[in-house]
Amino acid sequence: MITVVGIGADGWAGLAEASRQAIEEADVLFGSSRQLALIPEPAAHPPGTPAHVAGTEAEASRPESGATERTASGAVERTASGAGAAQRASGAAERASEVEPSRSGAEAVDPAAGRAKEAVGRGAEAVGRVGVGGGRERVAWPSPLLPALPKLLEQHEGREICVLASGDPLFYGIGATLVRLVGPARVRILPHLSSLTLACARMGWPVESVDVVSLVGRPLAMLNAAMGHGRRVLVLGGEPLKVAELLVERGYGGSEMTVLSDLGAREEAETRATAASLTRDGFTDLHVIAISCVAGPDAVRLPRVPGLPDDAYEHDGQLTKRDVRAVTLARLAPQPGELLWDVGAGAGSIAIEWMRSHPSCTAVAIESDEIRAARIRRNADTLGVPSLQVVEGRAPGALDGLPAPDAVFVGGGLTAPGLLEACWSAVRPGGRLVANAVTLESEALVAQWYGRLGGELVRLAVQQASPLGAFTGWRPAMPVTVWSVGKDLT
Repeated sequence: MITVVGIGADGWAGLAEASRQAIEEADVLFGSSRQLALIPEPAAHPPGTPAHVAGTEAEASRPESGATERTASGAVERTASGAGAAQRASGAAERASEVEPSRSGAEAVDPAAGRAKEAVGRGAEAVGRVGVGGGRERVAWPSPLLPALPKLLEQHEGREICVLASGDPLFYGIGATLVRLVGPARVRILPHLSSLTLACARMGWPVESVDVVSLVGRPLAMLNAAMGHGRRVLVLGGEPLKVAELLVERGYGGSEMTVLSDLGAREEAETRATAASLTRDGFTDLHVIAISCVAGPDAVRLPRVPGLPDDAYEHDGQLTKRDVRAVTLARLAPQPGELLWDVGAGAGSIAIEWMRSHPSCTAVAIESDEIRAARIRRNADTLGVPSLQVVEGRAPGALDGLPAPDAVFVGGGLTAPGLLEACWSAVRPGGRLVANAVTLESEALVAQWYGRLGGELVRLAVQQASPLGAFTGWRPAMPVTVWSVGKDLT
């Protein structure tokens, strides 16, 4: 059994009795150097002194502090000094080691972790693999952690293992990684207060009213999808100045930012400023950024539902237009956690709006033109889904080796030999295939497949009002035939 104990910046004193007992009874204790330093050494206790008593005494002996001051820029700061500064050196690397990997299984890497790597290494020399009282062994996490984790667990098979995690181990934490690796029956979770809970408590925000964006090992562009006037956003990780610069760039310079550092520690600090006025840098690695979004007059305010304006995309004309796009996505019917193939992606609009429908939705955009492929990546960043996978190549060959999709959209190259066969074969049971046809040749092919598999066949003719001399007339767009079909679950 692996027991995962959530621990806060308040260390041993903040742990529940069950969590303390799990640590005391463990044969081996895993954690970051910072986390391991929060656990008192049993060998240092007087004979017969319970470990949790000694730990509480150690916490009580720390220096008290808590001054409030105002900076020259007008930002209010609540600062503190004390014994916790040295323990924060490995904060960024710790978050990188605990980040939940994406569906593709690719390892996430925190940019700040590299800067902390040297400090972590020095801490590991002092803390890692040091035997302490009661036969317990301490093991500091290596970096990178994920590739080494299976072997580490194998080396300690048959022993009582306790893993320290920040806050709630299942909130972007190593708890989820361990459950996925060894199964829920072999993992016991003892959570602490999460950074989300602590940040909401400091801000007075109901937890259910907040959007959470993790930038730990993820691109800053993830924040783009969360921006909206009046929305409350909590950003985990990320550099506050870069977050502020992005908000200003997107027309949200008036947004109120609160940087909450070292939540729960004696050294806890708070800095408030608007995105446009934030000038301070050098925050500790352990921080959460609370944002109250305020849209300026130049902000682009985009809906979450499918059918974004065409000018939201950079494109060369190869774009599924707004009204047709909304109908197409309605038939693709994205569900949380599902994967889409966007074949002949053009500007990537179908894949991007599929991913915007829910944070757990993923997509692969297949595009043979390298200029368009680069444009898809830029559009994905701008619209807040930078994790969109772009595959440069011509289908059906480019589809080889891709994970099986829950839905497939064919928007280009429909008449390529073997393309529809490959797409239909790849769709998971219960999945959907949608193909849009504009030319007579592609319409004829779609009609043949409709005759074989059934489904729905719809022809869309959209007309836009436009000037006609001194009057207004209807200007028709090219009609689009939409074929959609579902695959049986059996």
